[in-house]
Amino acid sequence: MFWPYFVDASYLFVLLAAVFSMIASAQVNAAFRKYSGVRPASGMTGADAARQVLDANGLYDVPVERVSGNLTDHYDPRTRVIRLSDSVYGASSVAAIGVAAHEAGHAVQHATGYFPLKLRNAIVPVTNLGSRVAMPLILLGLVFASAGTIFTDIAYAGVMCYGLCVIFQLVTLPTEFNASRRALRAIEDGGLLDRGELADSAKVLRAAAMTYVAALAVSITQFLRLLSVVSRSDRRRR
Repeated sequence: MFWPYFVDASYLFVLLAAVFSMIASAQVNAAFRKYSGVRPASGMTGADAARQVLDANGLYDVPVERVSGNLTDHYDPRTRVIRLSDSVYGASSVAAIGVAAHEAGHAVQHATGYFPLKLRNAIVPVTNLGSRVAMPLILLGLVFASAGTIFTDIAYAGVMCYGLCVIFQLVTLPTEFNASRRALRAIEDGGLLDRGELADSAKVLRAAAMTYVAALAVSITQFLRLLSVVSRSDRRRR
């Protein structure tokens, strides 16, 4: 049976990374809720903030739209549109302004050819493909490993496909941190928030950044676990 291969000490690290991810997600939600209750002196909404940051960078043709959901805010590089969630678009809070300016930061990255963003966008199709075929290839290789080395190679190929997810998460980190830095600088330069409000907005963005760190930790530990599983199967076959 191949299932025992998936139960080893490396699984503990995956669990720890998953716990870290859950804590990070809880913290960003808590920070957003807390600072969603802090109204800025300017009375500006998230949509207003995104529009001001875009216009300050000459991106008059990038629209800002509303999207349903909670914290579903994103910049779509394919259509060059910023979409802000219901809790950000029309909300007047330091949290909403921080999130909106962050997404505007991605639009500025796109317009200026920021390399990590270009790389991330370029590898999205192959990463999506890799994530879909990784586990089927690994399972196929492990189940039929005794039939020949070709199946072990298939399992290793599955692990490498999963490795694309690690690369994607790794490239995402500088992209997200840079967008937050751009956002805070734009907020300060544009006078969107005063000094105290800016500090509160920064707390929201820092909490959000930790979710990307956690996602990278999860993908790395999962990659190492899968590699360990396939390697151990290969050694047993020999």
